[in-house]
Amino acid sequence: MEVKEILRRYRKQELDFTGVSLHSANLKAIDLPRINFTRADLSGADLSNSDLSGACLSEANLTNADLNNANLVGANLTEINLIGAELENADLSGADLSGADLRCANFQNAKLCSANLTDVDLSGTDLTGADLTDAKLAGTDISVAETQGAEIKECSLYKGNRTHANTTHHWVTWSGN
Repeated sequence: MEVKEILRRYRKQELDFTGVSLHSANLKAIDLPRINFTRADLSGADLSNSDLSGACLSEANLTNADLNNANLVGANLTEINLIGAELENADLSGADLSGADLRCANFQNAKLCSANLTDVDLSGTDLTGADLTDAKLAGTDISVAETQGAEIKECSLYKGNRTHANTTHHWVTWSGN
């Protein structure tokens, strides 16, 4: 499906685009609050400066996507693949990222206040200057991420284990051009 078609249907109040393929799509600075991109392929897409507040991107593939300055407040990002994604200055306050794969993603100066980061893979993730105040980090090893200057206070750190064994999808990593 093409971006123009998504936008046309969205303007007519259609919100469900489950499983859509928008690899490398240009969705820069587009407002799509509450859109449903469950299991969508948005790998390599440009979503910078976009409003995706309250959106559902559960189990979506956003490998190497550009989400710099994006508004993802309250978004459902459970089990999302954000490997290598750019989220500098993004606002993910109150977002649910439980079970997400955030390896090597850039969250510099991102707002993750009250975000659910339970059972998240942060290997190689850059959280420099990020605000994780009141975030839930159960089962997440934050020591494998760069956290210089990050606000990590009032977080839930109760003991837990990664539980990806029961996920219903497989991570997809895009290695093309």
